[in-house]
Amino acid sequence: MADYPNRRDVVRALLEDRGELLVIAGLGASAWDITAIGDHPRNLPLWGGMGGAAMMGLGLALAQPSAKVLVITGDGEMLMALGAMATIAVKKPANLSVVVLDNEHYSETGNQETATRHGVDLAAMARGAGLANARTLTTLEQVPTLRSEIHAGTGHVFAVAKIAPGNLPLVLPPRDGAILQARFREALLGPAAHHQL
Repeated sequence: MADYPNRRDVVRALLEDRGELLVIAGLGASAWDITAIGDHPRNLPLWGGMGGAAMMGLGLALAQPSAKVLVITGDGEMLMALGAMATIAVKKPANLSVVVLDNEHYSETGNQETATRHGVDLAAMARGAGLANARTLTTLEQVPTLRSEIHAGTGHVFAVAKIAPGNLPLVLPPRDGAILQARFREALLGPAAHHQL
């Protein structure tokens, strides 16, 4: 296996000077990664609903077109949500970016190999769905350019970041979904958000 970067180094580089960026993290390690970099009210880590991160990000991007939305998810989750690529390509939100952290394993369930370990290319599948600029990153040095594109918000970004396999120490976000949702909503819409229907 190639010498891919550490997942937390990739996420740290993506979230450096994040500003008002809204971040949806997929189930498991992606949620722990964004929390390890720094728990933030504009983070919405998913504790359940594997396969839903990209579509949740799409809905948020469409509902808040002036906000920049970043989905950070894993290869296992993206494999469950291949149809999301087509829907995102049809809707074409310029403010949505999806970064798939691909360690080629289902880390949380025993490190079983995912299909990407056997040649399935998520970036090629995304291009086939209509996300013309989808690509794969293999080094940490490629991440700052990706980060700049995410913050530019001038077109949809889809990138697969190959990362080293292996589990890192857990850094868990709050476990209460209602708290996560409420603080995210308030960070986005302001203190009066809880009084809105």
